[in-house]
Amino acid sequence: MTRAMLLACLAVCNFSLAAVAEEHVPQFLAGRLREPTSQASPPDHWSATENVVWKVDVPGLGWSSPIVWGNRVVVTTCVNTGTTTEPRKGLYLEDVDANKYPKDTDKHEWKVYCFDLNTGHKLWDRVSHEGVPAKPHHLKNTLASESPTTDGQRIYAYFGNVGMFCYDLDGKLLWSRLLPAAETNYGWGTSTSPVLYKDGLYIVNDNEEKSYLLVLNKVTGEEIMRIDRDEKTNYSTPFIWENEQRTELVTSGIGWARSYDLEGRLLWKLKGKSVLAIPTPFAQFGYLFLTSGHVVWGSNPLYAIKPGATGDISLGETEKTNDFIAWSHPKAGPYHPTPLIWGDTLYILYDRGLLASYDAKTGREIYARKRIPNGKAFTSSPWAYDNKLFCLNEDGVTFVIKTGTDFGILHTNTLAEDDMGMATPIIVGDKLLIRTAPRIYCIGSKESAANR
Repeated sequence: MTRAMLLACLAVCNFSLAAVAEEHVPQFLAGRLREPTSQASPPDHWSATENVVWKVDVPGLGWSSPIVWGNRVVVTTCVNTGTTTEPRKGLYLEDVDANKYPKDTDKHEWKVYCFDLNTGHKLWDRVSHEGVPAKPHHLKNTLASESPTTDGQRIYAYFGNVGMFCYDLDGKLLWSRLLPAAETNYGWGTSTSPVLYKDGLYIVNDNEEKSYLLVLNKVTGEEIMRIDRDEKTNYSTPFIWENEQRTELVTSGIGWARSYDLEGRLLWKLKGKSVLAIPTPFAQFGYLFLTSGHVVWGSNPLYAIKPGATGDISLGETEKTNDFIAWSHPKAGPYHPTPLIWGDTLYILYDRGLLASYDAKTGREIYARKRIPNGKAFTSSPWAYDNKLFCLNEDGVTFVIKTGTDFGILHTNTLAEDDMGMATPIIVGDKLLIRTAPRIYCIGSKESAANR
């Protein structure tokens, strides 16, 4: 085969893989954007009735994002068989001791639901575990905040302080592995989602007792590797970084951000400067983007890291770059939402309803923090398509913001009064899935609705 023939073959293969990938959203934060293509994007206007292909109530409560494989939408929840305490919105900046919450005493059911993507019809639901929760959780958190993941053959539902449950696509339990419960900071609970890579299922469990990184065989559930971590409670989902030099597992933390090779050896570390680590690391333009923050406390840094780092790559007090950090900003980090890159621009959404943007390649500030009018509180991460940025607040209102150098609100989309929003929505094909406290919406065009 000639080089030209080989390149042509690779191009066809890559195109086919990309086409397939657009039909699946296999894990947390996948499918957050759709670059301009010939395929249709979801509509940018909706309400509780407008451009709704279907909506379905989900029993219980959970802030996990849905995942999609083919025509299957999978989401997790936890049902309190006793008296449910409704989740609360807003920021919690009062005396931190007031945020200690009592442990539930009623029996709960940790469940997995599967719906048809085109109709919303329930295909199956399963009770993964039932019992009294071993540990408490914050009123803004739930007992099903970890998003599931899939490899297209199996569905992996992870519930922090409970365990991992593996199903086939039709809901048959293939294996399960209960994990010991551990105390979290002030009883805030858990929310770190698992990630899949090749045959490994990666789980980071940072807590107040004994933190660890666990790797399970995705087929059997057997333990492949366990790495002790000198960390306390964190909420950042790990990231598999395939760069030009190697593949790394990157974890964020309040003590250190760390990168491991796939054999568990530490590659590099970066001193943490925030009181909590929640945003997920991600990669673009050959850089790893790493950030954490809080609305009040901590330095809240943002870093663009080059491949090939080794050892301690922490910056000195007056440094903004070094051999492995291309650029940084000491106070740009968000609290909950993971930033998003659209085009060459990095957008950062802050919990208190502010938005800032930077050139993702150079770190140059494009515009400083701009107030989203009446935005209030934001917990879910932003997403983008059709050259528009979308930000869902805790009241279920989505602010549609124009991309580019000038900040501007195009319009807002409001759901029902009870549609509290903290889960990050996902894009799949020409549909948008929004998970709120009581239900899931499938947003689509009139053509999507007609094809049900």
